Amino acid sequence: MSGIPNPMTVNSKVSGSFGSVGPVTLAGVPDTYHLNVDKLPKIQLGIDEIEMHSRVEPLDVTTRVSIERIPDIRAHIPADYSVGFSLLGVELLRIRLCGEGQVITEPYRPNPCEICGRPHRDEADDDIKRRGE
Repeated sequence: MSGIPNPMTVNSKVSGSFGSVGPVTLAGVPDTYHLNVDKLPKIQLGIDEIEMHSRVEPLDVTTRVSIERIPDIRAHIPADYSVGFSLLGVELLRIRLCGEGQVITEPYRPNPCEICGRPHRDEADDDIKRRGE
């Protein structure tokens, strides 16, 4: 293994005194030590299995989407159609139709410009006049 010298040598010197007792020497204590590391034990780290249990309660969600009433509208759709015949890029004949289409979702009451022939009375108009609206 790298980083661990083999053999490892430690040199030390031990000497000193114990205060008023006088000088004390430690004779016979070696001052050189030799440590020899041949093998390091295998170190294993690990964790036990972790079991997790969770439960999600189902939600009771009800969504209702409905159209209760289509709004009263009168939409005008302009129309301009042109049909023709040309030969070598020269126009020989053209028929052009233009006008307007309508999408009506309200109770139909013709505008004054839409009335053809004799005007007629509408019961809904009579009800409005009676109520004073």
